[in-house]
Formats: sequence, structure tokens, C-alpha cells
Amino acid sequence: MRRPFPAPFVTALLWGTSLNPLNSSIIATSLVAIAAAFQVGAGQTAALVAAVYVASAVGQPAMGRLAGQFGPRRMLVVGLGVVTLAGVIGALAPTFAWLVVSRALVGIGTAAGYPCAMAIIRTRADAARTGIPGSVLGGISIASQVTAALGLPVGGWLTAAWGWPAVFAVNVPLGLIGVGLVLRWVPRDPPRTMRGGGSLVQALDPAGMALFAAAVISLIAAISDIRHVSWIALVVFVLSTTALVVWELRAFAPFIDVRMLRRNGPLVRTYARQALALMAAYAVLYGYVQWLEQGRGLDATTSGLIMLPMSAVAAVGAAVISRDALIRAPLVVSGVAMLVGGVGIVLLNAATNVIALVALSIVFGVVLGMTTTSNQAALYTQTTADQIAVASGLARTAGYLGAIFASALIALAFPQAASDAGMHTIGWVIVGTAVAVLLLVLADPRVPRRG
Repeated sequence: MRRPFPAPFVTALLWGTSLNPLNSSIIATSLVAIAAAFQVGAGQTAALVAAVYVASAVGQPAMGRLAGQFGPRRMLVVGLGVVTLAGVIGALAPTFAWLVVSRALVGIGTAAGYPCAMAIIRTRADAARTGIPGSVLGGISIASQVTAALGLPVGGWLTAAWGWPAVFAVNVPLGLIGVGLVLRWVPRDPPRTMRGGGSLVQALDPAGMALFAAAVISLIAAISDIRHVSWIALVVFVLSTTALVVWELRAFAPFIDVRMLRRNGPLVRTYARQALALMAAYAVLYGYVQWLEQGRGLDATTSGLIMLPMSAVAAVGAAVISRDALIRAPLVVSGVAMLVGGVGIVLLNAATNVIALVALSIVFGVVLGMTTTSNQAALYTQTTADQIAVASGLARTAGYLGAIFASALIALAFPQAASDAGMHTIGWVIVGTAVAVLLLVLADPRVPRRG
């Protein structure tokens, strides 16, 4: 019998899912050059980072919904095509505004990768009756972590060699290669009919998508400067969220199936664990690096080397637990590691030796590796084949919200510069987050031992 997940098939899906994390980090090392080229400030260049996060947070479940209607392979090809177009627009951008448009298109296009891949994998696994394909899901987690880590040095190399346009132009070959891999190695979608009858507009629920986008964007706007909360944005968030729930309860084919989420408590708790754990991990990933340079007085190269084990340990951890599709034990280990790491951060000061600093990086590598892979496997068992594309998109959105809350926490802790006191604040928040994550696992008998 042919293997259900041959290497070329998996490679095509890994390529599609990796472009989003790669593009999330690749821009960082070119921001200074972009600011000089277009004569804009650091605050304006931050929009290039935010554009991908916002577009992806909204686009992940939207692409999942479109995959359910038109087929995941088709939408994956469309998404990669949008990435290619975004690369052209960014490389040739005449104004800074066009760069923001390019980055938003990158977020939308790469958002198709994960939900479409999960839908394709689920269909293939169900047809072959293999159960949860732990090694394939683990490969997605590892590829995402590796490409996110590679984004910084790759962006720096491209900028140094060809200037900032190369950071955008690289999406042209990446997108075209992705299209070729998918068309060659991923089987065609089976013929599809409109689910549940009704018109295309009813099936896609554009009003639900718009309200969801308004809720996400207003939440980001409300907490982007946590010391000066935008109350107008907060009101818009409450109103749009309320309107979303009311609308989706009555919609013909809801974009966000509120009734399903209300019935599926384990899935909602998986989203909560993902958001909380990634908030802690991103707070360390971005806040810890700033403190290493400003609070501990290390240079950028040394700080980068100290953080390197975080990505390496995360990749190894994901590989180990994915083989047997383990869920409950790794989530407990992740919570305990987060608790230990939070206490370690509370004890940091300018005199802390380098060995202890590296050990903290390793501890949070455990958190990152165990969390994403285990929650991904849990989601696989908590959804049906029809639901998995949208559910996977929402899981990525939960992760983006965690990153957004981490940014707010860093802004609160470091109002002027990264200090010992600020790191201690982050540490105590991580301790509280770890307790919440452990309760979500230990007090929930519906968290399975494995997939």
C-alpha cells in the first residue's frame, strides 16, 4: 500500500505553512533601511510588522472558511499567488503606503497555508484510516519555528546584499515555487457542491468576516499602548464582538460557529492554552532580548547566541512528542517549564551569569516546543474534518493574540528602556500565566493523553 504522506506531498504543505512565520520575522532587519529610504520614523515602520499580524489574525479563519467552500488545494494555490503578487508590489513600491499594502497582502496570502494544510492532511488521514499523523503535524510545528528563527538572519543578508527591496522580492520565487510544489504533489480537490444550499454570499458570511475583523483590529488598537488605553477602540471591540455573536447565532452558515464553540469546551480551552502560552513565549522572545542588551549590557551578537537554544530546543521538543502524538504530558511539562522560567525571570538582575541566561532560553524553548505541537494534536482530535480548516485558522489567530498581548506586556514593563524591574514584572505575569495553563490542563479530564 502506498504511503499516505510521501515526502514530496509533505514538503509542499510545509512550504506553504512556513511562509507566514518567515515573513513575520524577515522584515525586522530591514526596517532601518526602509525608514531611511522613505524618510519615515520608527513608529511608521512598525506598521509593516503589524500589517502581517493583523491580516494573518483575520485571514487565518477566513481562509479556512474559503477552503471549506472551494477546496483547500485551490485556496492554497490562490494564497501562494497572492504572496507572489505581494512580493512584486513591495519590491517596486513607489511610496511607503504601497509597502504597507504589500505586507497586508503577504499576511492574507500566507494565512492560507496552515488551515488549508490541516484540511488536506485530515482528508488524507481519514481516507487512509491512519489516525492522527503525529509526524506530519510535528513537521509543521518544527518548520514554522525554524523559518521564524531564520527570518532575522535571512532578512539581514538580503538587505546587506541587495537592499531592502530584496526582503519583499524574495516572496516572488517563494510563492512561485510553492505553487509549483502544490500543483505537482498535492492531489486535486474532489468536486464540491455548496454546503447546505443557499447562495455564495450566505455560504461565505461576509458580514461575519467583517465583524470578526473589526473585533480583532479594535482589540489590537485598544491595547497597542497599554499605558494609554484607547477607550474608543475598546468600546468598538465590545460592540463588534457583541454584534458578531448575535449575527453568527442567526447566520445561515456562520463564519464563526458560536454554537459549535459553546458546545465544544475542550476546543475553546485549547485556544486559551495556546494564547496564554504563546503570550509568555513571545514576551521572552522579544522582551528578554531587549533586556539582555539594555539591562545586562550584552552586545547584539551575544544576545542572539543566548537566544539561539530557544529555537533549537523548541524544534527538538516538537520532534520528540510528535512521534506518538502526545498531548497531556507535554502540556503539563510546558506549564511547569513556564512556571520555572517565570520564577527565573523574577530573580534576574544585571549580575546574573551567562550560564543562567542560556538556561532560561532553554526553559522557554521547552515551553514553545511542547505547547504548539500538543495543542495542534489536541485540536485535531477535537474537530471534525469539515470544521478543521476554520478551527485551525482560529488556533493561529489565538497565537497571534498571544503575541499581541505579549507586545502590550513589554510596553507596560519597559516604558523607557528594558530594566531589571521591568523584567521582574514580566516574570510575575508569566508565573500567573503558567498557573492558569496548568489549571487548564490538570483540571480538565477531557485533555487526552495522546491523539
